[in-house]
Amino acid sequence: MFDIGWSELVVIGVVALIAIGPKELPGVLRMIGQWVGKARRMASDFQGQFNEAMREAEMADIKKSFDDISAASRDLHPTKLLASLEEHAREREQEEQRTAQATSDTPVSEPAPPEPTETAATPVEGQAPALMKETPDAPPTAPESKAS
Repeated sequence: MFDIGWSELVVIGVVALIAIGPKELPGVLRMIGQWVGKARRMASDFQGQFNEAMREAEMADIKKSFDDISAASRDLHPTKLLASLEEHAREREQEEQRTAQATSDTPVSEPAPPEPTETAATPVEGQAPALMKETPDAPPTAPESKAS
């Protein structure tokens, strides 16, 4: 903190010896030592209180984190998790029912069914020309293969 070397201390000691005198110098040095001791004790008390406050703040943070984790783990309990999933499924089902009702309330014109068309392609070997027609009732089928 203070950058005082040995040479400065010797100068201070000589000035104190001359100014105070050799008779009262030991009492003055003792009093200065007591003041320095008091200042150190006060500094260590302040530092201890500061460190204690920091530990309490850290403990409060750790306790808060622990409580958050505990609450999250309680929410992940299998029965609560299952109940929340079931509730979510019910909500989705109700939402789908509401949208289905909303769409059924509004009249929607249905598209006309596709008309049967004949393909202009030539029949492939082994296929009958009747199979090439598409009908709206059934999708086109492939001919059965011959077993060898």
